[in-house]
Amino acid sequence: MITTRFAPSPTGKLHLGHAYAAKVAYDLANKEESRFLVRFEDIDHTRVRPEYYDEILKDLEWLGLSWDGEPWRQKDRLKHYEKALEQLKELSVVYPCYCTRREVEEELAHLAQAPQGPEGPLYPGTCRGLKNAPRDRDPAWRLDSKKAASLIGPLSFQDKIHGDIKIVPELLGDVILARKDIGTSYHLAVVVDDAAQEITHVTRGEDLLPSTHVHRILQSLLGLPEPKYLHHELVTDQSGERLAKRNDAQAIASLRKRGISAEEVKKMFSTASCSPN
Repeated sequence: MITTRFAPSPTGKLHLGHAYAAKVAYDLANKEESRFLVRFEDIDHTRVRPEYYDEILKDLEWLGLSWDGEPWRQKDRLKHYEKALEQLKELSVVYPCYCTRREVEEELAHLAQAPQGPEGPLYPGTCRGLKNAPRDRDPAWRLDSKKAASLIGPLSFQDKIHGDIKIVPELLGDVILARKDIGTSYHLAVVVDDAAQEITHVTRGEDLLPSTHVHRILQSLLGLPEPKYLHHELVTDQSGERLAKRNDAQAIASLRKRGISAEEVKKMFSTASCSPN
């Protein structure tokens, strides 16, 4: 049985790019004895707006994308993420980080060759091996990518569009797995929840392809099952820029108010040349 999920963040309106991502997941699971689930990624309480939970569900319903069961909310599952973090601590593959964002930026500025990732400079490992922890700060927790690599050995994942991809443990460096203010992160929460919901196929935008390297590492360390992946192209605007939540003109609610039908919205996906085979 195929089980997919659509995991929006209730921090803004559902736009055309989100709707496309939801339809890819829905279509993949639109078979007998398959499931399409909705899960709200709402751990970042500083950005979540209560009204968007219902608005997102109404937009999905209007598009004809029905889901199975009650949508999950990550904010209700913090204890599960804490348990996973404790497992990683026991494996000694995470370490506390007391750096502020400004301190990281200053450290990078003083390096002759700052470590680089797909989206820019990586954390330089300032707190890795730190012996004297500041008493006036709560730490975030970072993945020790080098230690993790020594434990997991060679890893890869299969992507329906991009093929077989070998894991590069240090691709994103020592990423944060638990923020000091919310106790978890996107990387840790999504891996724990995908396993808990028995997701067999993870579908999402190709901008998250680098993150899958971290997710496969965490799955291996935590003994979680490996799903199959499909990282699709992104829907862009007329200038070729990725759609953002601030682009209200492409919000599903705005399109509906302009009299555009659900079927016409779905046809917009094909014009973006981003429909997977």
